[in-house]
Amino acid sequence: MRRFLLRRLAAIPVTLLAVSLMVFAATELVPGDVARTILGREAGEEAVARLREQLGLDRPLADRYADWLSGFFTGGWGDSLTLGVPVRDLVLGRLADSLILGGLAFALLVPVAVTLGLVAGVNHDRPVDRVISVTGLALGAIPEFVTGVVLLVVFAVRLRWFPASAQAPDGATIATRLGHLALPVISLVLLCTGYVARHVRAGTVAAVESPYVRAAELRGLGRAQVVRRHVLRNSTVPATSALGVQLQFLLGGLVAVELLFNYPGIGALLLQSAIDKDLPTLQATAMVLGVLYMSIILAADLAYRLLDPRVRLGEAAA
Repeated sequence: MRRFLLRRLAAIPVTLLAVSLMVFAATELVPGDVARTILGREAGEEAVARLREQLGLDRPLADRYADWLSGFFTGGWGDSLTLGVPVRDLVLGRLADSLILGGLAFALLVPVAVTLGLVAGVNHDRPVDRVISVTGLALGAIPEFVTGVVLLVVFAVRLRWFPASAQAPDGATIATRLGHLALPVISLVLLCTGYVARHVRAGTVAAVESPYVRAAELRGLGRAQVVRRHVLRNSTVPATSALGVQLQFLLGGLVAVELLFNYPGIGALLLQSAIDKDLPTLQATAMVLGVLYMSIILAADLAYRLLDPRVRLGEAAA
């Protein structure tokens, strides 16, 4: 475990360098002139040229990349070209909002998906298994914005049980904020549950058919005890990677949900900065998401090794 952690930590700087190169190259390929976008179509060529010089857009790419990368790691992210506010405060504030929404969805996703996967796995090839599997596949195939629209029409417009916007007013209580976040959280859970539940089901089926579970049943242990003591942990090991993938999506890939429910998250900021050609904001947002994804992958790998001792034993033997 220690060697694995050291190897992963040593690889982080190289990975971050590769991510930074891809982010900078991708943002440079955004079509259109940033200076022209800021000043508008009516601006003269001299004004556009002066602004390009002020923004440093006339400098060589290598110099701009070096300055941007050093500024990112030292906290000098610059100011937003369209909003005129510090990029660092803007991006980290939007990230905090996305962490709240994604964290709530993940906290609900884990018990729901694990429970459904366990029930389907313990009752595999029975009607309840087929119902859970087919429903999960169907919900996973529906895009989150379609599910969100249905939830908005039914629960916000028709029944008026929840507000249509996920953004609560200033000074709202925790209960009010949770009410505003209910519909986007539900739409995300419906999308992700089937994927995670399938992995839990596969692990559960393998655990139920294993010799040690059959031996536990022969010793007279009840089904509930067998599931709690022997099946649960082994069934969640295959789902660890699936949960990591879903957590990446929940924390950084919520563009459609954030736009649909008018939520000020980092996904919506990434899209808007690309549309506005706000390069400092776009580059900083993409880098923050890259660091976030790397952290989630590392945490998922560590959790996988902690849950499955066979991985640790295999590494030790090697």
